[in-house]
Amino acid sequence: MISNVLKRASVLARSNGIQSAFYTTTAKTEAASSPQMKVKTAEKKDHYVNFQVYRYNEETTAKPYIQTYNINLKDCGPMVLDALLLIKNNIDPTLSFRRSCREGICGSCAMNLNGTNTLACTKKITDCLSGDTVKVYPLPHMHVVRDLIPDLSHFYTQHKSIKPWLEPAVDVPRYNGKEILQSKENRHKLDGLYECILCACCSTSCPSYWWSEGGDGGYLGPAVLLQAYRWIADSRDSITKDRLAILSEDQMKVYKCHTIMNCTAVCPKGLNPGKSIANIKYLLAHN
Repeated sequence: MISNVLKRASVLARSNGIQSAFYTTTAKTEAASSPQMKVKTAEKKDHYVNFQVYRYNEETTAKPYIQTYNINLKDCGPMVLDALLLIKNNIDPTLSFRRSCREGICGSCAMNLNGTNTLACTKKITDCLSGDTVKVYPLPHMHVVRDLIPDLSHFYTQHKSIKPWLEPAVDVPRYNGKEILQSKENRHKLDGLYECILCACCSTSCPSYWWSEGGDGGYLGPAVLLQAYRWIADSRDSITKDRLAILSEDQMKVYKCHTIMNCTAVCPKGLNPGKSIANIKYLLAHN
């Protein structure tokens, strides 16, 4: 009975010039091929851009140099990472860079684009054009392993030094014997902290970090200090005094920050490492 009703409705719709694509497969095909249903898509125009890319290989004796690749934006996606992948896959497979998620989550593709540290996967090519040129360099003031790949070993060693994990009290009450509950107010204190992806854009834009020879001079840098405050601010943690003691062992770990605020200006996640450092200084002064 239902099929008869649908058939009658379909016949009625066709007689009134209405496409009833939901009734039959045939009607769907006809609707799709109808001139009225076709969507016109704008054809991409040729747009050539010169990508000036920093090249270096520590395994050779060659000095660093700049190599230019002329790319038609018509052939790649809108982001700088799309262009770099096009170069590597179709033009020069020797070009080296890090990338993973392509969604601004992992921080792997952090690099310097036209003088500003950012993520290549979230930066549009058209947003970093200087004329018809995009300059692509590795993160500044870091030892370069190859091309756009900096050595982040010391950066991660510094991160490990602040104990970036939760240390709850042994006798803390646990929900269902597992979870440590937290109020909404205390959870809100972690906003703007937990989102850090350790891309190192902030630290490598910080003159104090440069002057500290990439952290070798004691200064931990904005990224690591923001991470340190993330665990200090967590109400579930039980070793706040120990964490502050670690930071006060050497005054250069924190107080080499001169509040230049480059870190906050370049953070691709919109975080404020400068504020976290100020909060750490306040706690050190009052504890």
